[in-house]
Amino acid sequence: MNEDQVKGKAKDIAGKIQEKTGEVIGSSEQQAKGLARQAEGKVQEKAGDVKDAADDIVKDRGNR
Repeated sequence: MNEDQVKGKAKDIAGKIQEKTGEVIGSSEQQAKGLARQAEGKVQEKAGDVKDAADDIVKDRGNR
């Protein structure tokens, strides 16, 4: 797991917490911010997945 994957997952989880907190307190603004944070986290996590895949390809080609 690389740094982007870890940070992305953390943002996603924090966003879920923020969204649920917004639901509990009746704040649509906090819900929206939580959803936005989740989306940002998922994008960052996927960017980390792409980096991992690229690293694997480079390593694989180096072993040939």
